[in-house]
Amino acid sequence: MKKMIKLITLSAIVAMLALPVAARSISRLEDALQDQCAQENKDAYYKTFLDNRNSDQPKALENAKKYLACPPPADITEDGKKIIDYLTRWVGKYEEAMKKAQLPDLLYNKRDYKAAYTLGRELTTAEPENLKYLIDLGANGYLLVPLKDQAMNAEAVNYARKAIQMLEAGKTVEDWKPLTGKDDSLAYLNYTIGTLTLVQDPAGALKNLIKAAQYETPLKKEPFTYAYIGGAYETGPYAKLSDQYKVFSGKDETPESKLLLANINQIVDRMIDAYARAVALAGSDAKYAEPKKAWTLTLTDWYKYRNKSDAGMTEMVASVLSKPLPPEPTPLTSLPAAPATPAATSATGTGTTASTTAPATTPGTAKPAPSPTKPRN
Repeated sequence: MKKMIKLITLSAIVAMLALPVAARSISRLEDALQDQCAQENKDAYYKTFLDNRNSDQPKALENAKKYLACPPPADITEDGKKIIDYLTRWVGKYEEAMKKAQLPDLLYNKRDYKAAYTLGRELTTAEPENLKYLIDLGANGYLLVPLKDQAMNAEAVNYARKAIQMLEAGKTVEDWKPLTGKDDSLAYLNYTIGTLTLVQDPAGALKNLIKAAQYETPLKKEPFTYAYIGGAYETGPYAKLSDQYKVFSGKDETPESKLLLANINQIVDRMIDAYARAVALAGSDAKYAEPKKAWTLTLTDWYKYRNKSDAGMTEMVASVLSKPLPPEPTPLTSLPAAPATPAATSATGTGTTASTTAPATTPGTAKPAPSPTKPRN
């Protein structure tokens, strides 16, 4: 007990001794603040601000904030009020401009997409019709795939869709950088929508992906663009028609089953074309080595289904890039006329007999990975 009393007494003494020290520290801080806010110092801050507001704005900002940190005197003049008002407005505009400049830096240089989209929410809330914000956020949206953040994906798709609407309505921006212009922007905006909606809506994503591949941009020579297109055909239109064909499985052919099969084969031909483009563009580039294996296996499965063998597939891959990307096929409403020769020619151009039955299951689908490109060339 005596020991405890001694400890309490000692603590009280220490506390009493500390009070004057703390008071002196506060007093020194107040004195320092008064020194910093002496009129001659404030005048110096303001002069330095004026000297640098155009040539060295960070330095001007520093001195403006020093001036504003000083409490206004009780007898402040009208000129003093005007100075405070001007500096307050200048600092606000400067910081707002710096905040806007952060968005492209976060997206294109630092690639900090979480920070960029957090800032993007703030900026687009304040300026919902700012096309530059919408383009930058939407065109980079496909790069969010590895983050697996559905909320951010949805935001990116919304930005991209709104930007496309505005561009197609004739809106424009003064500075497209680092994109090169309207076409470049539209390509990447469509690519974002296509890649981020591929799982939920492959048929809709297909339209955006085909649009993205039409423009003369790096995406046109990117293997993943066509792998996505092949995957969209496969999990969208093909899956839907193949499911419809199940009612005819194991039964005699009818005009209805033949027509449905003809429509299925149109889709398969587009899939073959897309996967062949992915394989051709991958070439011998080491960074595409693994996905190329998957694309080649998928291409081989579908090519054999349509042509009974892989004969001619290598030649088809070698020549596919010399032809324009085919559009989505128009659904057939009647069977095409029978060929003049016994061998039917498939859309792959090999001249071999086309299959007359739909595959029971989808050959191994190569799931395309996120594109490694970025909208900057």
